[in-house]
Amino acid sequence: MWALCCQRLFSKTLRNPSLSLAFKSPPFLALQPPSLSHSPSMASLQHVCTAPLARAAFRVRAAAISSPPARLPKSDPRVLLGLSEEQLRQLSLDLGQQSYRGKQLHDLIYKTKSKEIPQFKHLPQEFRDALVGAGWRVGRSPVHHSVAAADGTLKILLKLEDNRLIETVGIPAEDKKGSVRLTACVSSQVGCPLRCSFCATGKGGFSRNLKPHEIVEQVLVIEELFKHRVSNVVFMGMGEPMLNLKSVLEAHRCLNKEVRIGQRMMTISTVGVPNTIKMLASHKLQSTLAVSLHAPNQQLRETIVPSAKSYPLDALLHDCEDYFIQTGRRVTFEYTLLADINDKAEHALELAELLHSHGRGYHVNLIPFNPIEGSEFRRPYKKVVLAFVEALESRKITVSVRQTRGLDANAACGQLRNEFQKNPLLDSPSTSLMDESNLLPELVSCAR
Repeated sequence: MWALCCQRLFSKTLRNPSLSLAFKSPPFLALQPPSLSHSPSMASLQHVCTAPLARAAFRVRAAAISSPPARLPKSDPRVLLGLSEEQLRQLSLDLGQQSYRGKQLHDLIYKTKSKEIPQFKHLPQEFRDALVGAGWRVGRSPVHHSVAAADGTLKILLKLEDNRLIETVGIPAEDKKGSVRLTACVSSQVGCPLRCSFCATGKGGFSRNLKPHEIVEQVLVIEELFKHRVSNVVFMGMGEPMLNLKSVLEAHRCLNKEVRIGQRMMTISTVGVPNTIKMLASHKLQSTLAVSLHAPNQQLRETIVPSAKSYPLDALLHDCEDYFIQTGRRVTFEYTLLADINDKAEHALELAELLHSHGRGYHVNLIPFNPIEGSEFRRPYKKVVLAFVEALESRKITVSVRQTRGLDANAACGQLRNEFQKNPLLDSPSTSLMDESNLLPELVSCAR
């Protein structure tokens, strides 16, 4: 056992040599969740995938391999965002400060939401200098653009350190009692390698996976711009979360433990990547799994979702059964209604039969297609949607229709797209950081 532990620690140090320089005490390393640190690599996904899904996994892996080796402090500075209070306390001790300084760090990062170390005015100058000298940074990205829809939905473009843009969406909703629920729809990749035929993001290609802090910061910026606490998080933005599962799980932990968003208030979405639902179930999260189904049979699904060729419906639904058994959380099936493609009453009846043959605990969320430029698909009429709902309910299937939000801001589901997914922004005055205080009063639409 000791030899195995040493081997894991050694391999981890090779991946990030800075760990051996910044932390002298083993307890800090022990704080890392083992289930997240030793998740199966993308190579294992590539081994089990075939056809387009295998190529997608290869593109993700190739993008990661092409990155230069981590070198502190320039190429990959250490990031504070994502660390727990316990880890921040240990960091304070390692830099010659008292433990309570770690609690102050935690509050500055997650409550005050300070973006730069010089803004840590409550900390001694000596401590701030030590953090900067050791190559640490907060890990927040500037807002590049923001655009609001008439219904209050806000789409935000964040400019990452490599000049790539990611999109995140804040969706406010008011219940019958007048209280506001704020949902953050977060991205997990820059672009998406799966290229579903109806999805705007997939048409823009794939650039790279997001790091954990790049996922977490999306929630923080939404809270800042809305001046309201985020109550729900859905991993339904740009990218396939299961192709970046390690970062998604680390971000999930941080949002739950540090940002204090309940696990039951988070949803992880997937179109289906072999073996990953089993991996997710093994963590026994109390979060909802949302599977993008979009068809009641394998043949039709392959025409809509190219990666479905690598993951037959029966195998996918069997894994969903296991997820429900292991976690006790029902699985939601996302079903985008495409006019004259998959929206007939007979499709609904076939879908109901398919779900009943694979146990219970399922819920179908219907999404009328949101039109995108250059798409051959159309949005079905309301009466067609209602007929589909009636057919499912007649077979005792729990169903809901997602309310379309942010359509006029190109922020509705399936419309997260921008022209910079593959090409970084040029370092020029035209792409410099906009003053975030001026974003809300006078919003401009993002470049498309």
